[in-house]
Amino acid sequence: MILHIDMDAFFAAVEQRDNPTLRNKPIIVAGNSKRSVVSTASYEARQFGIHSAMPVFQAKQNCPQVIIVPGDRHKYAAESKKIMGIISNFSPLVEQVSIDEAYVDIKGCEKLFGPPASMAHKIKTAIFTELSLTCSIGIAPIKFLAKIASDMDKPNGITLISRHKMDPFIQGLPIAKVPGVGKQALKLMAVLQIKTLGDIRKYDQNLLTTKFGKMGSRLHELSLGIDNRQVETDYTRKSISSETTLSQDIFDPMTAKKILLALSQRVGHDLRKKKMICCNVTIKIKFSDFTQITRSKKIDTWICSSSAIFKQAICLYEKIVLKKKIRLLGVGVSHFMDKNAPVQMELLCAPGEKTTKRWESVDMAVDSIMEKFGSDMVKKASLNKPKQKIIAQPKVGKMSEIACTNVTIKGRVQGVFFRAETQKVAILLNLAGYVKNRSDGSVEAQFQGNEEAVKKMIGWCRTGPPASRVDHVLTESTPILSNSDTFDILY
Repeated sequence: MILHIDMDAFFAAVEQRDNPTLRNKPIIVAGNSKRSVVSTASYEARQFGIHSAMPVFQAKQNCPQVIIVPGDRHKYAAESKKIMGIISNFSPLVEQVSIDEAYVDIKGCEKLFGPPASMAHKIKTAIFTELSLTCSIGIAPIKFLAKIASDMDKPNGITLISRHKMDPFIQGLPIAKVPGVGKQALKLMAVLQIKTLGDIRKYDQNLLTTKFGKMGSRLHELSLGIDNRQVETDYTRKSISSETTLSQDIFDPMTAKKILLALSQRVGHDLRKKKMICCNVTIKIKFSDFTQITRSKKIDTWICSSSAIFKQAICLYEKIVLKKKIRLLGVGVSHFMDKNAPVQMELLCAPGEKTTKRWESVDMAVDSIMEKFGSDMVKKASLNKPKQKIIAQPKVGKMSEIACTNVTIKGRVQGVFFRAETQKVAILLNLAGYVKNRSDGSVEAQFQGNEEAVKKMIGWCRTGPPASRVDHVLTESTPILSNSDTFDILY
């Protein structure tokens, strides 16, 4: 038998547990912008028709008193790890399929924990006792039915579909409940008078494949109670992606490309963190009318650099003829291989391969900085906030209170550590500006803020951090920039 364990309103439940004032109240975990969508809704909120993926503005219309709680992915991931640890105490065959659900093969565990229903109850009790969170569990001979069963008695329920009850259950299962059956398929099934999964048996497999493609063959098997998928303990992620819903619809290609660059940076970072390389890049575009398209490209070389991912994403984007404004953009990669796995080497280097390798080295250096100092420590220059227009110094107060100085530092100063330390000191001195390498081997920086703080920063630059060697520092006063309030590392 197989268990499917599904946490109840996981993100919302964690927030209600950690904040007693939220208990028994309608809450949603989501952003609070006009374009945000509901990530998770508490069961109190669901009574008002609120559900995952619903726009937040609509959730507010359904329930004006709904409480919006910003999500905390790191906290949820930590709780998920604890949950999977508890489950693994009952069986070694655990397949985590998302942050809040898992399949468990309990074959051979009956002698230790009793029959399936008893074991499910013990798992639920263990999770609630340790974490104060509830879950719903489906039990069935096959994965497909175990997942269906876990949703039948939510929240905090247990549903068992025994082998001898499988056939009548399948006969009466509404076809809309079958995962993968979408709106378009349902329209065609209505024409064929397919209302339940059992009705699929009325039709020949070849006809089903002709009408529904691969899903037709899959539905034929499921209607007969066939699901040969095993619980995979060595499950590996098949794709990595990042997407963003824009604060307002856009049509400008340059704006879209900047967003694709930022998304490529995130995806590339995650890919390298997992020590993987890929050979397939995908972009996703959702338009202002909520229609969406995806475009993919399989490439001949294995890549992991953010620049290479961005290059392929741009190739895909530029082939699309835009006729509507864009609401959402996404970038994804798939077809993975271990970065250290041996591959067949080419006799001749492919065009641009050396450049790609160089960018991989840059990306890995940037990754190490981000791991140590935070994800906002380094960014592409084109993703930096645009320079504000130059304005005259204020007439009120002392003219010397605010200063802006460009600095060129020469010597052995182009290491990653030098720029990171420069940023750290500038932030401590409450200075805005940037630091970056120059092609001639020197470092360029700009410091803006209190005049005394700028002088201290220049004094620090003349010495530099340990292990560096500063030979010469050139300074030049420049006009003050308005609203410049961050200090960034550019590259």
